[in-house]
Amino acid sequence: MNIIRPITQADYKALYDIAVESGIGFTSLPVNDDLLHRKVDRAQEAFTKANVTQPGDESYLFVMEDTTTGEVVGTSGIEAAVGIDDAFYHYHLSKVVHASRELNIHNTVEILTFCNDYTGVTEICTLFLREQARGGINGRFLSKVRFLFMMEHRERFSETVIAEMRGVSDEKGRSPFWEWLETHFFSMDFPTADYLTGIGNKVFIAELMPKYPIYVNLLSKEAQAVIGQVHEKTRPALQLLEGEGFSCRGYVDIFDAGPTVEANLSHIRTAQSSLKMPIVIDDAAAAQGQTHYIINTSVADFRAVATEIGVNEEQNIAVLSRQAAAALNVQEGDHVRLAPVKFRD
Repeated sequence: MNIIRPITQADYKALYDIAVESGIGFTSLPVNDDLLHRKVDRAQEAFTKANVTQPGDESYLFVMEDTTTGEVVGTSGIEAAVGIDDAFYHYHLSKVVHASRELNIHNTVEILTFCNDYTGVTEICTLFLREQARGGINGRFLSKVRFLFMMEHRERFSETVIAEMRGVSDEKGRSPFWEWLETHFFSMDFPTADYLTGIGNKVFIAELMPKYPIYVNLLSKEAQAVIGQVHEKTRPALQLLEGEGFSCRGYVDIFDAGPTVEANLSHIRTAQSSLKMPIVIDDAAAAQGQTHYIINTSVADFRAVATEIGVNEEQNIAVLSRQAAAALNVQEGDHVRLAPVKFRD
């Protein structure tokens, strides 16, 4: 059984290995000892912080553990409110019209405007599943468990939830969009810019980024072609989020032009369809149920599993196996929150 739980300092080596495996363009996990240790410290602080009544600078980082081997095989995170301590930049893709009635000329042109429009919203981030664990529902479980956690502890998060999707770059870190910016404004390659941002050094962005809107038709054809497009390895993650109700509203990353997608927490399918119920423990009855994502209601001692559970909405009870109850650290009568792996059409 795989369990999702808060990260601890004992997981640092696994987190470092994940950072190495994730590669260039995975900004939230740069290969940097100080920063990764700080990420673990911030996560532990967030999970143990009591009496939270509104989203702040909390950074929640989860790991997926294979209980058979004790190995950490994946990670995912939530930033409660972005842009509070550090500026949070995007480009917004929109249109302007240049027209002359006298000459009977009417041109509609796309522009990219530098902005901080998402300041204060909640971001889901840092999703990575190691190669040996890919398959089955592990990737979906690692992603969707965050929606259950946010729904259970709504006071800790914004109603608006976003996800930045990795944009187009090759195996050497070459980003067509960044190459245009590099040539005209930055004079540094994409891996360097991405790394500096990942370790929190964002001053250079405000200093060097063009302050005025950029006309898209003035960019290179290669740069234009990747605006709003995702890295080939990111397509499954984007499809999953789109299935949950996320959509892109014109915001793209300032480095690789990958899309940022958003949704209201209340409208995210897994969150919306989730139920909170007390449990009874019965191995035989649980085995007859359907597979669900299930979390306990704790923050500091959070646990999540994906397993069969019997759901009786009329009696308002959920039937859980002893193994699942032990993994979740719950006893009969405690509450869990659950959502189906497969939705009914």
